[in-house]
Amino acid sequence: MSSSLLSRRLFPLSALAIAIGAASAPAGADMLNIGVQGELASFDTSQVSGGVWESQVLMDVYEGLVTQSPAGELLPGMATEWEISDDGTTYTFHLRDDAKWSDGEPVTAEDFVFGWQHLLKPENASKYAYMLYPVKNAEAVNTGEKPLDTLGVEATDDGKTFTVTLDHPTPYFLQLLTHYTAYPVPKHLVDEYGRDWVKLDHIATNGAFHPVDWVSQSRISVEKSSTYYDADEVSLDGVNYYTVEDRNAGISRFRAGELDVLSDYPSSRYQWLTENLPDATHMSPMLGSYYYVFNHRDGHPTTDARVREALNLVIRRNVLSQQIMAGSFKASTAMVPPGTSHYDAQQMDIGDDMDARLEKARTLLEDAGYGPDNPLNLRLRYNTSDEHKKIAIAVAAMWKPLGVNVQMINSEATVHYQTIAEGDFDVARAGWIADYNDAENFLTLLHTGVGNNYGAYSNEEYDALMDQAAQTLDLDDRQALLEQAENLALDDNAFAPMLTYVTRNLVNPNITGWEDNVEDDHPSRWVEFQD
Repeated sequence: MSSSLLSRRLFPLSALAIAIGAASAPAGADMLNIGVQGELASFDTSQVSGGVWESQVLMDVYEGLVTQSPAGELLPGMATEWEISDDGTTYTFHLRDDAKWSDGEPVTAEDFVFGWQHLLKPENASKYAYMLYPVKNAEAVNTGEKPLDTLGVEATDDGKTFTVTLDHPTPYFLQLLTHYTAYPVPKHLVDEYGRDWVKLDHIATNGAFHPVDWVSQSRISVEKSSTYYDADEVSLDGVNYYTVEDRNAGISRFRAGELDVLSDYPSSRYQWLTENLPDATHMSPMLGSYYYVFNHRDGHPTTDARVREALNLVIRRNVLSQQIMAGSFKASTAMVPPGTSHYDAQQMDIGDDMDARLEKARTLLEDAGYGPDNPLNLRLRYNTSDEHKKIAIAVAAMWKPLGVNVQMINSEATVHYQTIAEGDFDVARAGWIADYNDAENFLTLLHTGVGNNYGAYSNEEYDALMDQAAQTLDLDDRQALLEQAENLALDDNAFAPMLTYVTRNLVNPNITGWEDNVEDDHPSRWVEFQD
């Protein structure tokens, strides 16, 4: 471990960087400076909005029953061991004796019971409460149909054994537990301070770090927790998370040495970065899909399967990937991205001959009643971003030879997703980054009634396959059912798959313990500066 901030940086520090570092850490401290894409909504995990940047902060200050290695592999966390019943519906976790909150109080099974109930309380309106729906009665609790104490969780054995009962077998359940929705909440602090427990002068966390400073829209700072069970193996003294919404400005700050990691640099800068910062520029496959939603509600032209197929046929995904996005996305014709655990990537059957595809698309639209006297008019919505705008313009140009008129409407992300959830669109941009490494996390987006099913797609056969897969213990049989479901949706042109995300990070070459992985999760507890 280096004894000097200056000696371990990739580039010389500017005066601003020195000032920032001095404000949050003692001289000589090993502080990791990360540029993240937005601001954390709250340290209360029930109030988090779901941004990738929020996961980075929360995974550093909290820890669930299981955790992850730098490569994304599952490891024991607050639980040292667990048993799963033969029918796959009961999980019994044994908590480590040395699990403590940063104020020194023990982490108990009651904290997990309380934390999961807290997330599911209807009045908390947690956006991600559905993540715990595999737990018995979780959905009924979340909707107010049943009381909190009916949730399938129990603390026994002097608070060191946590038992979870599921509604049905859930093969991805352990993966799900790495998500922040499954973290504990310090019940003793909520009992004492109520909603104010998350204020910095009250909060206690159970991860490798605990928060010490928060400057709104600027920086969150955390320092190593002396009560963390593995504190002796944590190299860093702390982490600063800087809000960097302007990605180009983030590159400048990284080059100046103000940042050790910049999450998500602009795709347009990839070529320049590989030429000028080759050792720092990272790009790798990621579990994320970029797609266009078709509105299946009555009154929209995209309710016609012929229209959906025609629109899909003429999208040139390789052009989007290589020319529009400069190789910073990968072309895709499916919802579930390559690299997903226990799943073979599927493909939409659209053919390779572009002339034939265009001719077939014209015929389909003619059969659907569209032509010069009745052009197809579409409202395409996307959330504000140069990348989304470029893709929307390119796709509209690809549809133009079919006589399709596209009205493009953009809005900031919150308004965009609220609008499309209400059904006010014909075609809409959407993206999904995996919450856990399982195909179900993507395919549930097309299940009837799911909140993130923005196009209101509904297919009884699809739902039946998904429901059957949810109760299938054999992983190979389950995989076959999920693949069958995806192929059904692809054949139905339920949506327009276009691209697969890749991770895009700038990383100081002088740090170890930071590894590319398909979930783009990077717990700071593993990071160390090389001397």
